[in-house]
Amino acid sequence: MKRIFGKKTERQANDPAPGIIELDAGQTELAPGLRNLYSPQLTTKSRMRDLADMLCELTAVTSEQVAQIREELRTANTDIETLAAGKYNVAKETILEAKARLYGYEFKRLTPEQVDKKAFALLDIKVIRTSFLMPVRIKENGVLLLATTQPSNVFAIDDVKRQTNMDIDVIVCPQEDIEKVCESLDDTKFDYNVEEFVTQMDDVELVQDSEEDVEDLEKSAGESPVIKFVNYVISHSLHQGASDIHIEPKEKFTKIRYRIDGVLFDTMQAPAKMHAALVSRLKIMANLDISERRIPQDGKIAVIMGGRGVDLRVSVLPTSHGEKVVIRLLDSKSIMISLDKTGMQPRILEAFRQQIALPHGILLVTGPTGSGKSTTLYSALAQMDSTTMNVSTVEDPVEYNLEFCNQVQVNEKAGLTFSGALRSLLRQDPDIMMIGEIRDQETARIAVQAALTGHLVLSTLHTNDAPSSISRLVNIGIEPYLIAASLNGILAQRLVRRICSNCKEPFTAPDSLRKYLEAGGIQPSELMHGKGCDQCRNSGYSGRCGIHELLIVDDDFRRIINVDASVNSVRDAFRKTGWPNLFEDGLGKVKNGVTTIEEILRVAEVADAADIALAAGQSKTPTNTQG
Repeated sequence: MKRIFGKKTERQANDPAPGIIELDAGQTELAPGLRNLYSPQLTTKSRMRDLADMLCELTAVTSEQVAQIREELRTANTDIETLAAGKYNVAKETILEAKARLYGYEFKRLTPEQVDKKAFALLDIKVIRTSFLMPVRIKENGVLLLATTQPSNVFAIDDVKRQTNMDIDVIVCPQEDIEKVCESLDDTKFDYNVEEFVTQMDDVELVQDSEEDVEDLEKSAGESPVIKFVNYVISHSLHQGASDIHIEPKEKFTKIRYRIDGVLFDTMQAPAKMHAALVSRLKIMANLDISERRIPQDGKIAVIMGGRGVDLRVSVLPTSHGEKVVIRLLDSKSIMISLDKTGMQPRILEAFRQQIALPHGILLVTGPTGSGKSTTLYSALAQMDSTTMNVSTVEDPVEYNLEFCNQVQVNEKAGLTFSGALRSLLRQDPDIMMIGEIRDQETARIAVQAALTGHLVLSTLHTNDAPSSISRLVNIGIEPYLIAASLNGILAQRLVRRICSNCKEPFTAPDSLRKYLEAGGIQPSELMHGKGCDQCRNSGYSGRCGIHELLIVDDDFRRIINVDASVNSVRDAFRKTGWPNLFEDGLGKVKNGVTTIEEILRVAEVADAADIALAAGQSKTPTNTQG
């Protein structure tokens, strides 16, 4: 049956039909979505606007290019979208935004935090993944907000309306946004029952050799209960954003904890009789000796999770109730971040960028284990022009594989030590060298030698703050005059937890903390904290950022190092420069609502009120500059 839209009858003259938009000369245009169902007869004077018009409105193509596209459509067996993306290099996101405009919908980028879990659960996740139709939230008026990547598919949208029995408002978003939300909110792959595993333990075969070095965790879901449970622990920890898994034997049970944002959380408990089987499975995966239970062992596992490779460092330690296992999760997706996202305040970031741009010298990043030193160094290396320079690293172990540099793995059992690798590296015509850690005199001397002969050396050192790094080098055995001549700068850092954005609220500090706040010029009423919610495991924190302390070695510092390289001497000189120390930088993030004063006190040494006041008075005009 053909439906014709033309001149209206006398009865319809003042009452436009639903879905019809009036055009000039009495013609009509269909409302968004309907134009795919009907094809109204149009005169040559009027036509429906198409994707090319929308791209022109977004300035993705010019009016001349629109004319060219229309001309090509007459003869070529293609469509506007293919032409725009291929010949005219229009981005996919821009084309999708143009489609949204064409159908009268809003285009919007989405993050997992913007999607309501209750609304998301209205559709089966398999349907969401295949149809790319995703419920976002239920509005106050009871209307379901639905995101789609295919605004032209009105039949699928109408199908959701029938399934949910709700009115629908549609927005358009990229496919990758829906995939990220599904990855974040998909709990179906964690539907494991520990009790079910226990009942099946009698027939478990512990030793299962595999010819492959890399195991796909998601493809082994149908295997034995022990394997399924180990896979569950690893995949669940990655899903939760953990950096470490602790499997701890107790007298009557096995405790499993995750380290998330630097703090350990109790996650689950397993019966004690499962412990030996869990450890054996992990040893097999890490290629360790399952018969040896009296000495510590270390190994490495390569797995695939969520389509990306993840390396696991396994450490096994005998304890009184059995072997304790700690697994470090090395996810390359989390290590490569921009320097802009490390949490450095603008002037520290600018000074640090100047440091890594210098042609030679030593730049140290200091802090305890787990303070983000490797992340900062890798982010710095990523800024280097690896196409014109030889960037090389010596690490023990190589935790993350980097495409843009040459990485050397220390192997002391085979005779390849830090110092030996560095000597060989100096014969490899390097421009920039990264040393995983300066831990002895020989390594430190080679680093100094490299810096004095025209190389830029980046390395880490385990010290509490930036000033104490100089005395640490002296204690290792490096002469002060060599330190003064080779050292460019020292960045000390710690990681603090961010306040959860989902449950962030104003907070009044207790009297016991007010002395720190007042010294830093922070009003107690300005504070924020996290109330605690499901997204942050009721901790009030989600994610981490760095607090930093940058000591730039200029001519004044070089004189001080040559005369008196003691901690107190260097620390007094650093205080007078006006650059903030760790605690003062942390107070700035408390003032900006990024973290809490409790977090700063947890990781940084408290500066006295006089130091804070001095830094606050000089922070606008630091006297310390690069020499």
